[in-house]
Amino acid sequence: MEREFEGKKLLILGGNPETIPLVEIANNWGIKTIVASARHTDPAKAYAWKSYDFEGLDADAVIKIAKDENVDGVLVGVADILVPMYCKVCDALNLPCYATQKIVDVFAFKDEFKATCERYGVHGIPEFKLDAEMKREDLDKIQYPVMVKPVDNGGGVGMTVAFNEEELREGVKKALDASFKKRFIVEKYMQCEDMGMYYTFKDGVCSASCIYDRYTTDEQPGLSRVCLGGTYPSKHLDVYFSRMHDNALRMFKEIGIENGILMLSGFFENDDFYVYDTGFRLQGEAPHLLMKAIHGFDQREMLIRFALTGSEGDIDLTKDDDTRLRGKWAATKWFLLKQGKIAKIEGLDDLDKDSCVVANIQRLHEGDTVVPEWIGNEKQVLTRLYLVCNSKQELADKLNYYEKAVRVYDENGNNMLLKGFNAEEALELK
Repeated sequence: MEREFEGKKLLILGGNPETIPLVEIANNWGIKTIVASARHTDPAKAYAWKSYDFEGLDADAVIKIAKDENVDGVLVGVADILVPMYCKVCDALNLPCYATQKIVDVFAFKDEFKATCERYGVHGIPEFKLDAEMKREDLDKIQYPVMVKPVDNGGGVGMTVAFNEEELREGVKKALDASFKKRFIVEKYMQCEDMGMYYTFKDGVCSASCIYDRYTTDEQPGLSRVCLGGTYPSKHLDVYFSRMHDNALRMFKEIGIENGILMLSGFFENDDFYVYDTGFRLQGEAPHLLMKAIHGFDQREMLIRFALTGSEGDIDLTKDDDTRLRGKWAATKWFLLKQGKIAKIEGLDDLDKDSCVVANIQRLHEGDTVVPEWIGNEKQVLTRLYLVCNSKQELADKLNYYEKAVRVYDENGNNMLLKGFNAEEALELK
């Protein structure tokens, strides 16, 4: 256990459940953690040495908190929307920050990110011209179905699939309501394979830490397709390295990324990649948990160290990281819930007895209620289960076992779980 930072103060922005492990690691190092977020009830605050609330995205309020507490470092948790604030706060206090304003300008807004990607040969999803004026000539050119999304929100929030003009108009209203900048985009609704590209940066070196296949639910028509999990490494790994990797590296270098963690989400269709989302921070999906289990290094520790010193430590990505996971096969399995109050959860009690389970990050518990506005985004996730196995068949067997073992019931005894993804199809075993 690291104790070199004993007594240091670390301000962490954001308090969602996915941020809790970051707070706990800092606590174990003897660091005085301060969690600041917009909601008084955010769960990560319960784990912090001290916590604060701020209104909206008020960077000045957070800067005041940091100055009053005389913090030694600042770090953003698992929240895209707070990365621009993280950059402003660090800049105001002259503290280490892995982001710059130039990087934030590219990654904070989906439309800016998409335009930047195209300049480097990293393709985005085909888009239709439309703005809040909803001009008839623009509406007539749209080919349905389409996805409507705010430019500055994530996790499925504010996103809608539209199959006609009436649904499009409703989707635009929903996207604008969820956008802080009051901007949205309308894209072709992609019905093909989904992927994640997860990168680690240290002192200008970029490693493609995980390239994996993602699976989404089709049980919620008209809503954003929430993730059901992923399998690692991707079946398209070789195509990725031949078609996209070099272009992505060139883009990262030229916009100035030196340190940090970056996720690109993309679709794979006809041997080409179409990137649709990004996140320049730790991910709620938490691939870092699989990396820690396989490689032994923890990205959360790297980021905490960087926040306090300006260095991610002595890790050598060229030796310590491996996109092919050292021959292992891994997966994340998300359990999604329908609307209702959770009365009973079964199948999650003995996970510590299974050597293939390397982590389980549970967001909801018995007594919690899944409200309508959570359906269609990541708030409907009960838990994320992380598995590492020695073969594809062993991984498929584990995924099938937990698909059957985990059960969730509402107060009337009704099943609350959506179906998971097909393990054999995902791993090409049939």
